[in-house]
Amino acid sequence: MPVGRHSLATKRRTPSEILGSVVTPAGALRAAADRRKVLLASVIGSAAVLAAGVGGTELAPPSADAKSAATEPAPMTVEIVAAPAALAAASIAQQAGTGEVLAASRYRVIDRALPPGVAPERGLQVRTILASRAISAAFPEIKNIGGVRPDGLRWHPNGLALDVMIPNPTSPEGIALGNEIVRYALANAKRFSLQDCIWRGKYYTPNGVQSGGYGHYDHVHITTTGGGYPTGNEVYLR
Repeated sequence: MPVGRHSLATKRRTPSEILGSVVTPAGALRAAADRRKVLLASVIGSAAVLAAGVGGTELAPPSADAKSAATEPAPMTVEIVAAPAALAAASIAQQAGTGEVLAASRYRVIDRALPPGVAPERGLQVRTILASRAISAAFPEIKNIGGVRPDGLRWHPNGLALDVMIPNPTSPEGIALGNEIVRYALANAKRFSLQDCIWRGKYYTPNGVQSGGYGHYDHVHITTTGGGYPTGNEVYLR
């Protein structure tokens, strides 16, 4: 069947159809604005997702400097403890269920390093020095502790022994003080590497006591196993 002339002709569009297919400048501006709105919404949505997922997002590991600063241990000679007022406040807060966090000003710092005691430390070994300093700190009424001196036995010459001189040693107060120092030394036997104590005719060891013929009525004799001579870098802790 022959194709007619009119079947190949392009269909003419009306003026309104032509205008509807043309993008005007105003239309272009509206389209660009819509695209910006979509892009902005996408950015905001991504940020919200990131913010919500921070807890589950794997962060880059900290630098070596930051890690070392965070894990740096506190000095061995310093201990930070809550002051009594802070402990009381914490107890009240806990009972009230407020969950109050203690302010830093409510804490105090304790220096755990023992200062030199009343005994001359020259020639003493490290455990003997520790015992001397600890006894001086615990019993400030003790004003004289002997250490290294010539003796027929090896304990004093080798820096292994102390003579803790008791004020008024025959008085009830003096006897009670000597007894207390013996109890203190035995309670710290492992810490001092204690070998023995001698006081008022009794020989005390961490494993028990023996009586008779030991003398030492004016001072408590304390012997340690020594631990070696100090190098100068030691810190003696309470």
